[in-house]
Amino acid sequence: MDLSNNNKRRITNSFIILLTVALLILMLFPFFVMLVSMLKSSKEIYHIPPYWLPKKPTLINFSLVWNTIPLANYFKGSLIIAFGTVVLNTMISVPAGYAVARLHFPGKKFILFAFLITQMFSPVVVVISLFKIVIKVHLIDTYLSVIIANAVFTTPFVIWMLNGYFSGIPKGIEDAARIDGCNRVGALLRVILPIAAPGLVTTIIYTFIYGWNDFIFSLTFLQTGEKYPLTMGLYQFVGRFAVQWEQLLAGAFLAILPVLILFFLVEKQLVSGLAGGAVKE
Repeated sequence: MDLSNNNKRRITNSFIILLTVALLILMLFPFFVMLVSMLKSSKEIYHIPPYWLPKKPTLINFSLVWNTIPLANYFKGSLIIAFGTVVLNTMISVPAGYAVARLHFPGKKFILFAFLITQMFSPVVVVISLFKIVIKVHLIDTYLSVIIANAVFTTPFVIWMLNGYFSGIPKGIEDAARIDGCNRVGALLRVILPIAAPGLVTTIIYTFIYGWNDFIFSLTFLQTGEKYPLTMGLYQFVGRFAVQWEQLLAGAFLAILPVLILFFLVEKQLVSGLAGGAVKE
């Protein structure tokens, strides 16, 4: 009986491993295509029949990207939009998430579900309405309009996530801080936020990536080429009759590097935050 159970477990584990490997290959395949294509010349990209690995790997595409478009300026635009979205989102979501987690008021569950419902709508649905509002408040062709639009779509989900993290913190810790002389704001800043650091870092990463990848709002609200983010800059490689794939993918690789670096830097903070925030009551 034990042997049959062991065999079943081995078969199950083997199936899970194979399925995981297959999913990883499926998800990483586009990155593989990007890596091999950015090392090809234009002749190799359009060679018929095509071949996977470049016969003569070259790094000239990175030089062409820097010389063709003002990539450094587009990096600056993406950083301004991403960090601006993070700051505005955090300023709104932290007190809102704390209020939802700790305070009791009528319609609390309805508000939480309404936050989730907003995530069902694509930005394309409301972009025309937002465009009219941006024109009326004279924010057209400004980073602020893009930052506010991104914050509008990220804040509901972040509030929902922070509500879960704040609710998981024992209320007794906050009560002890208030007995020691902290008011509610002081307890939030000095006690609750350090314990909820993993959740806060997670929401910051989510918001940063959302702002970094923004395209639709930048395309709609920004009119000056000097203010374009990376997504708009890379779009210039898509021509009417052809696409410069080798340069487009080289630029895309450079665009994802800051996000990869951010993940590597934050990974240790997430682990230490989880260990340091472990609370027993």
